[in-house]
Amino acid sequence: MNFVCENSPNNGKCDHLNPLSQKRKKIADDSKGHELSLFCVPKHYEEDLDSVIIPSGLIKDRTERLARDIVRDMGGHHIVALCVLKGGYKFFADLMDYIKTLNQNSDKSVPLTVDFIRLKSYSNDQSTNCVKVIGGDELSALTGKNVLIVEDIVETGKTMETLLKLLNECHPKMVKVVSLLVKRTPRSSGYRPDYIGFEVPDKFLVGYALDYNEYFRDLSHICILSDRAKEKYKV
Repeated sequence: MNFVCENSPNNGKCDHLNPLSQKRKKIADDSKGHELSLFCVPKHYEEDLDSVIIPSGLIKDRTERLARDIVRDMGGHHIVALCVLKGGYKFFADLMDYIKTLNQNSDKSVPLTVDFIRLKSYSNDQSTNCVKVIGGDELSALTGKNVLIVEDIVETGKTMETLLKLLNECHPKMVKVVSLLVKRTPRSSGYRPDYIGFEVPDKFLVGYALDYNEYFRDLSHICILSDRAKEKYKV
């Protein structure tokens, strides 16, 4: 498993508060991950996964660091943390817990309220050009607010660009995006979040609340889905 910590370039689409916020763990394209036998994986999924690409312990450590970066950059601002459901709920919950702990034990703190939105852009294993926004009518409540969008994965970037466009129509005071994963793919629009956990290869990933047609959300680790499973759970 190859991990590289890098700074991401500013592509002009994000007003970064601190260049350190763009550091992320890069997982190499040729990484095959870890053998499933080394981890606790639900028996009913053993034949559906190729490997574990990001173990749960590493996810938690990286999430804690992201929380520190966010508190460092946004401390003193009242933030509305906007969770993108459904895949973002686990990352969102853990990130909020780490921020809460930092609020209690550091000089800087971030007053938080939370809200939720659901986006749908996948058909089986393909990200589509059609982005469905559920709950978008409620975005008007974010007018004049400082918003932190919490997302599980950015692939093409089109889903997030759609959400940001809707948000900007409501005139928030500030918008920042944190995504646990960013996928390297030729289909990318070039969009980059303000905070990135891991940069991952162009493979279909499940676990830690990331799903394939609602399956695999109950995995603790982030895993590479097998081709067999794509057919097995196809709708």
